[in-house]
Amino acid sequence: MVEAQQLISVIGAGAADEQQKRDAFRVGELLAKAGWGVVCGGLAGVMTEACRGCASAGGFTVGLLPGNEHDAANQWCKVVLPTGLGQARNALVVLAGRGAIAVGGEGGTLSEIGHALKAERPVVSLGSWQVEGVPQAESPEQAVEMLLRLLKA
Repeated sequence: MVEAQQLISVIGAGAADEQQKRDAFRVGELLAKAGWGVVCGGLAGVMTEACRGCASAGGFTVGLLPGNEHDAANQWCKVVLPTGLGQARNALVVLAGRGAIAVGGEGGTLSEIGHALKAERPVVSLGSWQVEGVPQAESPEQAVEMLLRLLKA
């Protein structure tokens, strides 16, 4: 019997800047090294780099796409699920993870933070939105440490 992979949602914009991309890569890498997989929106920017970081450290990656085409996923997604739901898939992205780390981001990321909080999933912000109840991390290392601590509480 195969053990289910525990996932952390990594959320952020497809149009990420270079620092956000570096942070997302490191978050994905650290999560994989801690035994966690990554679930994200499966596209570019933060999503690509979180998957790339996770995969580079031997981790498992899942992309929940807004559209209908498998080929739209970034190359680092091991499992690709086209939802056909557009931005409504944001709720699925955060519900699929045990918690979430927001790296940068725009309005879609804010909606994901809201969905995570409503579902009582812990969220940590790394250079992302400042929302009441969401701790702010200063580095990828701190973001992962904070989230994993919240999950144990």
